Amino acid sequence: MILGLLKEHGTETRVALLPETVKAFIDLKVEVLVEKGAGASAFAEDEEYQAIGAKLVSRPEVFDLAEVLLQIQPPAEGDVAKIKNSQVWISAFNPLWETGLVKTFLGQGLTTFSLDLIPRTTRAQAMDILSSMATVSGYMAVLEAAMKLPTFFPMFMTAAGTIRPANVLILGAGVAGLQAIATSRKLGAQVQVFDVRSAVKEEVM
Repeated sequence: MILGLLKEHGTETRVALLPETVKAFIDLKVEVLVEKGAGASAFAEDEEYQAIGAKLVSRPEVFDLAEVLLQIQPPAEGDVAKIKNSQVWISAFNPLWETGLVKTFLGQGLTTFSLDLIPRTTRAQAMDILSSMATVSGYMAVLEAAMKLPTFFPMFMTAAGTIRPANVLILGAGVAGLQAIATSRKLGAQVQVFDVRSAVKEEVM
């Protein structure tokens, strides 16, 4: 099998495979082609991929030679036509919403997998890409709120008086919400949580 790791387009800074994951594939006798510069924005340099046995190639060569194409984002408009029906495309392309892209895939007879639709089960936990990103989202949401809030999150006691801690309301206690709760508390805010599911009460108390 030949895997092809593509460089992301647009503002995406992640990469579908880091060098340590590529090494695991190479240990399984899988050939890995890496587009030059694919991991640069994720602090994974070409030399790291090359040192573990991956082959650095151009983008056209990845499309020409790989049997499985890997990317995080959906293919760019100009890339869809480059995918052969003998290849497999794996990324996250939200097929329930991107119906136009799905129709294009069907029209070309392509085999595709959207990782954002893998069920969150114990067996598939290693392939769960949503939970990790939800954790990042919950963390960053609180930091963004803290930057825009015209006061402080924690309580401050000064010679001039006391500044009361911020009151933060978290809507939803899923993966992102739980991380937002933890981050808000660490920053010293008073936190309240709302979720329509009574089952999450134990997780936030």
